[in-house]
Amino acid sequence: MTTELTEDVPQEPAVPPPLLEVDDLHVVFRVRGRDVRAVNGLSYTLGEGETVAILGESGSGKSVAAQAVMGILDTPPAQITGGSVRLRGEELLGLSERRRRGYRGDRISMIFQDALTALNPVFTVGDQIREMYRVHRGFGRRAARDKAVELMERVRIPSAAQRLGDYPHQFSGGMRQRIMIAMALALEPDVLIADEPTTALDVTVQAQIMRLLAGLQDELRMGMVLITHDLGVVAGVADRIVVMYAGSVAEQAPARELYARPAHPYTRGLLASVPRLDRRGDALVPIKGTPPNPAALPPGCPFQPRCPRAEALCAAERPPLVTVAPGHEAACHFAEEVHGAAID
Repeated sequence: MTTELTEDVPQEPAVPPPLLEVDDLHVVFRVRGRDVRAVNGLSYTLGEGETVAILGESGSGKSVAAQAVMGILDTPPAQITGGSVRLRGEELLGLSERRRRGYRGDRISMIFQDALTALNPVFTVGDQIREMYRVHRGFGRRAARDKAVELMERVRIPSAAQRLGDYPHQFSGGMRQRIMIAMALALEPDVLIADEPTTALDVTVQAQIMRLLAGLQDELRMGMVLITHDLGVVAGVADRIVVMYAGSVAEQAPARELYARPAHPYTRGLLASVPRLDRRGDALVPIKGTPPNPAALPPGCPFQPRCPRAEALCAAERPPLVTVAPGHEAACHFAEEVHGAAID
């Protein structure tokens, strides 16, 4: 009788799944008998400590996609008709509302663009922050109060202990936004979605809020999805950028690569419409036309009616996402030519 010896073959370590993975997400609104396609196949991944910016004009589907990820869409009229949303590999779509509530605030949280309407006007800010700890962590009244003070100090609200009893309307716009950030980060989530977090704030306060978010992100090692239409906000904080147009991904790339060598005419148009310090006195170049009606998207490329280099092919066929450089994709029939062209 012989004994066969086998040599142990070293196994490759398992690659952990992305922190957040959105794959081919579709959201439709049923309005007056018509389907309004708000999100058409959005895909992106988010890693630990990474910031992904979702960029686009109003109506491009950015906020709807974020609400779908959070599980807070009004259904009806909204309906998720396809795709997947996974948090550390666990599928979130299809979970019961009870289980989704357990994730919200705890594992994944969101800052809304209008803090005054997002905060409850009839409860003090202290009550609203304490509630997070009482409901999700089972803290007693005193412990929850201490955590609320600590958190308000963490987001740099002066005299935090004295301001626990104030109502939202008693704070300035910048301070209300800090309270929203405090509530979103109270339970130290894995993922933070920031939906236009600096809207309606002056430039100085915008910079303060973005520095605060960046510091807290580094401290907590959380991933952040930053939703904005402001290229200036994106430039200083994003690792990668996803440009949306008419509910679809027009382009996605590492931030520096996208600014240096955009591969979609829409992205080039956005960059040309932003003031530049080295072009003082030059007229800005707006993108002509208006975004399409999501209830009646044109055939072919949705940007074709506004595109300065559109050809017959663009009106006939919808372009797929093509790779023009490592990690850089664009949905344009002429993506490689656009990518190779110099920026004016």
